[in-house]
Amino acid sequence: MHCHTFFSFNAYGHSPTSLAWLARKLGLKLIGMVDFDVLDGVDEFLEACEIADVRGSTAIETRVYVPEFATREINSPGEPGIFYHMGIGFASGRIPDTAAPIARAMRERATQRNRAMLAKINAYLDPVMIDYEAEVLPLTPAGNATERHMLVAYMQAARRQHQGQALIQFWSSKLDTAPDKIAAIVNDAPALSNLIRAKLMKKGGVGYAQPNPANFPTVEEYHQLILACHALPCATWLDGLSAGEQAEEELLNLLIGKGVVALNIIPDRNWNISDPATRQTKARELHKVVELAQQLDLPLNIGTEMNAFGNKLVDDFDAPELAPLRQDFMDGAFFIYGHVMMQRANGLGYQSAWAKAHLPTRRERNAFYLQVGRRTPPGRRGLAQLGAARPEMTPDDIVKLLW
Repeated sequence: MHCHTFFSFNAYGHSPTSLAWLARKLGLKLIGMVDFDVLDGVDEFLEACEIADVRGSTAIETRVYVPEFATREINSPGEPGIFYHMGIGFASGRIPDTAAPIARAMRERATQRNRAMLAKINAYLDPVMIDYEAEVLPLTPAGNATERHMLVAYMQAARRQHQGQALIQFWSSKLDTAPDKIAAIVNDAPALSNLIRAKLMKKGGVGYAQPNPANFPTVEEYHQLILACHALPCATWLDGLSAGEQAEEELLNLLIGKGVVALNIIPDRNWNISDPATRQTKARELHKVVELAQQLDLPLNIGTEMNAFGNKLVDDFDAPELAPLRQDFMDGAFFIYGHVMMQRANGLGYQSAWAKAHLPTRRERNAFYLQVGRRTPPGRRGLAQLGAARPEMTPDDIVKLLW
């Protein structure tokens, strides 16, 4: 339920349509796409899911500034106050005029950060330099480049200028890493890209710039965009180990007060770890945050991201660490799907006046949209059944439409 597309970098090159087809081929019950800073792929993905008879949902992700946690690192490593945040359950990629300036500013801020990073890295890697317009933007279908697109462009540029031992020596020098270690990974794209990103783009790297709160939207500004699109503000969680996430209940209650109604988790990075002690610690934190989400009535959105080389296509729910959480994960997915289909079919989604009148608490709404999601068939059949719903109907009346 958390798959990036090539609109914001997918390591496997998947477009929104190919993700829907992948879900059909693999027999997945549900699939959700998400992209950084844009909704460019939403309509294509929902149409593809409809055609392929697949249950789908869509989302957007960005980083926001949380002033109440300005002194505490949350889920953006080394960056106090900066928070990866999502909106989930979009029924359309069309942004109302009232929120269009927010969406435009998000894209512009991301571009400014990218260009500033590229200028620093170009100066450091000279003569291996890349051009943003000529070599980075062509890697994207709609001009929404990320640092991962720049990473690919730098790897391609280095291979054009250096081969064999010269390539090893180049990266060894620039990444301050022993030649034998570079030689061992130079043809391993996931390993090499992770090293380059860590050395050049993340905290301490030559291209890194400490975030300025002015360069990110506030939670309230971001929620304004999400709510204008009738979607759901969704907090995100990393691994429970930062100072901010050690105060997760405080953080989530703060965000719930600002409109958050769900929580996103990337489970694979919290159990699929070679070191037994780290694995145990992170799995324990994972179970703790799922329990907290239940207490706070926050449905879960989970997935593998697919925006880095080596990410899995789908989570392994048979892993001992995940098996006890399977039902919570599936319930969250069906809840989101239920909202999306209700919003698409008749505008009676989670944020609608109808939902607020008939289902005044988040717990009531969670239960209803979960029931709708579980009972609604995928594709056009599901839209047709829900299309018969009318605002004068009660929640029970609507459920009876589904079979």
